[in-house]
Amino acid sequence: MSDRPVDYLKEVPLFSSFSKKQLKSVVKTAKEKEFEEGDTIVREGEATKVGFYLILDGQVEVKRGDKSLAKLGSGQFFGEMAVLDEKPRSADVIAITDTKCLLLTNWDFKALIKTYPEMAMNVISELASRLRQTSQALTK
Repeated sequence: MSDRPVDYLKEVPLFSSFSKKQLKSVVKTAKEKEFEEGDTIVREGEATKVGFYLILDGQVEVKRGDKSLAKLGSGQFFGEMAVLDEKPRSADVIAITDTKCLLLTNWDFKALIKTYPEMAMNVISELASRLRQTSQALTK
């Protein structure tokens, strides 16, 4: 595996304070998965043990019903809410190109927060930002 996942993780607010060694540990814990264009990666209302997705290659669309909430590409991520509260998914995420993601399970993500408590504040900050963006998208 190249250093690209480590470089992408460094840009993710949740992991931005991590050292290179810590980031490599995260990547080592995670799994890679590929999705074809048109695949539904997560479905609104679905409960799953895989929480956090980091897009390594490709592009996805986040949708609720027929409304597009966001398009995300390489280096961006989704699923941080489900990994924390273990509630069903709040939106569909569909691959709009062939896409490769790095996946972290709920238990791996929680173990990281216990190991690196500073990550909790990064998570809170990112969730607040995402909530603000979603609220704005839904009121347009």
